[in-house]
This record gives sequence, structure tokens and C-alpha cells, in this order.
Amino acid sequence: MAQIFHRSANSFAKVSIAAILLLVGGIVWAAYRINAGTFITDVNVARDQPVPFSHKHHVGDDGIDCRYCHTSVETSSFAGLPPTETCMSCHSQIWANAELLEPVRASFRTEKSIEWTRVHDLPDFVYFNHSIHVNKGIGCSTCHGRVDRMPLMYKVNTLYMQWCVECHRNPAQFVRPRDQVFNIAYQYPENQLEVGARLVQEYKIQSLTDCVTCHR
Repeated sequence: MAQIFHRSANSFAKVSIAAILLLVGGIVWAAYRINAGTFITDVNVARDQPVPFSHKHHVGDDGIDCRYCHTSVETSSFAGLPPTETCMSCHSQIWANAELLEPVRASFRTEKSIEWTRVHDLPDFVYFNHSIHVNKGIGCSTCHGRVDRMPLMYKVNTLYMQWCVECHRNPAQFVRPRDQVFNIAYQYPENQLEVGARLVQEYKIQSLTDCVTCHR
């Protein structure tokens, strides 16, 4: 019986299989990179807002504490957004006629809330509680970055599950003294793991990695 395939078909088959495996691997790698990229995560991308609020000015220049605006961050799952009255407590006197702040004055006149665009927006299937993290010694800047340097607010972390789990598996890396939670410029000491391990014991921090911790 005559040979159907040329001897070179064996080499061609091997090369084809290797090429297919490389192609599949490349597609998986590209999908991973795209999923972790700015286009999907919005990391370092400032979102458009109805009023271009500057954390750099209010926090960095004026030294306003996080809790002045985010009043429920220590007691609730939601950090809270300031009502327009909070803005007007200053801006009825400062920049009172600035065109830039007309949406704030309009909100105050009409009692209609400003519709801010959420920057740190978790999926509906994820439960996150600000108060428990704050009271366990996790600082604002650990998740939100140096907001005192942000003219416009943007994410510095993906907020993906793997990023959260990294802290949950080893909280000693990130915990700080409770009196430093709202210190936006806090620097971790060189012996952070030693200090963190002590605080983990003192604050009774558990390494919670069970699914139901966040997915309820």
C-alpha cells in the first residue's frame, strides 16, 4: 500500500502542535494582561465628576481629616458621602461665587444631591465593611493611596479578589496603630512584620479567607 503522508508530515505535526500550544498560551497571557490593565481596572484613571473635587487641595493643602466628609467610616460599612451642607459650611464664605462651584450651590438651593461618579465601586456580590477595617488598624491610604496628592480622585489598586486576599492572608504586612489610621502620610516602619504581628495579636485580627467573609 502506498504511503499516504510524506515523512515530513511528522515534523509538520509536531510544529503545528507546538504552535497551537504557544498560541493558546499567548491568548491566555494576553487576556490576563488585558484584565489587569488600566482599560479594565481603571487604575490611575481619574473619573469625570459633576464637580472637579480635589483631595490634594482639601486634604493635602487644607489638612481636612477624612472623617469630616466621610462621617460614617468608623461606624458603618459605607464610608459616607458628605451632604451639600458640609461643602457649604466652607463655601458659603470661601469661593462663594466661583462658577466652578455652581453645581454645589444649585444642590444646596434645590436640596437635590450631587450625583458623584463612584471611583471605588465593588461588584454587588462583594460585601465590604469600612468600619471593621478601620477599627482593626487598616489605614485609608492602604487601599485608597495618597489621596492628598490627587487633584482628581482615581484608584491606585485594582480591588480584585487576589489583591484583597493578599492582605487577609497576612494582615501583619498592612496593619498600623489605630491612632495612625487616618494619617494619610503614614510610613510603615522597617520592622513592619514584627510590629504588625504584635498589632494582629493586640487587635485580635483573624486571617479570614473563607468565601463567605466577602460573598454573602
